Amino acid sequence: MNHLPDILKESVRFRALSLGFDACAFAEAAFMEPEARHLERWLNEGRHGTMGWMEGHFDLRTDPRLLVPGAKTVISVLLSYNQPDIRAEDGSATDRPRVSQYAQGEDYHRVMWDKLEALMAFIRETVGPVEGRGFTDSAPVMDKAWARRSGLGWQGKNGNLLDRDLGSFFFIGELIVDAAFSPDPPTTDHCGTCTRCIDACPTGAIIADQVVDATRCISYLTIELREAIPAEYHRMMGNWMYGCDICQDVCPWNRKAKAGTEPRLMARPELRAADAAFWAGLDEPTYREVFRGSAMKRTKLGGLKRNAEIVLRNLETP
Repeated sequence: MNHLPDILKESVRFRALSLGFDACAFAEAAFMEPEARHLERWLNEGRHGTMGWMEGHFDLRTDPRLLVPGAKTVISVLLSYNQPDIRAEDGSATDRPRVSQYAQGEDYHRVMWDKLEALMAFIRETVGPVEGRGFTDSAPVMDKAWARRSGLGWQGKNGNLLDRDLGSFFFIGELIVDAAFSPDPPTTDHCGTCTRCIDACPTGAIIADQVVDATRCISYLTIELREAIPAEYHRMMGNWMYGCDICQDVCPWNRKAKAGTEPRLMARPELRAADAAFWAGLDEPTYREVFRGSAMKRTKLGGLKRNAEIVLRNLETP
């Protein structure tokens, strides 16, 4: 394959960073053979629970050339939402419900799409009539796998992508394009023998290295599960109202990870002020007002009230 001059590739990378992305790298668009086998085994074992959408479009999920005809390159980007001060404050707050850090700001899909669209426009202006599409947790794209292939990090034991400077508190996005940029080399694994994420998971959801049983994960239970949360997990949820950051909080690579700078991803004051009384009295008007433009609307009001009932009971009886 004849690649475009690297000066064009570096101009795209520089533009991505100037748009606020924290990292940008390139991989060749191709069938993901080892990842496909891993995904197939995970699905066959039922680890995805009620997330039936993960079974659909398997061929698209494992071959980006079927998503974007003629695709030659997958450009992956990272955008940090890390707020160390907020995480430290939340970590010491045992008397109120907690919300996963990623959901405390504006809906990340909007933020990422705005930047990806601007990056795509720059590529067309710089390279020429390039065809492509942007993705961020919004289509059958294996974002962590593509970011790993492009060298933006390695996959930790908890399944999350890890970077030595950014840790794991970041969003991943892709541009799949029909322009041929030279691929970046992958990086190496730096987890070593550490098992802190596995040891810390209260539900034992990390069943093997890089294998998470979603049906046991607090994030799945509080966000994706539409049914009643099994009673066996109620106490294990502790004060996690929406999502869970435990396996990331204990990761050594997140101790000194640099803070994110995107204002739209910073925690909303109204969520910072949400105490037990707020969640106990949550109603439709408050839900519409507080969660406008928030990723937390995915769970809907009924799901949040379900979670709140469990968490408030946990807080009353430590």
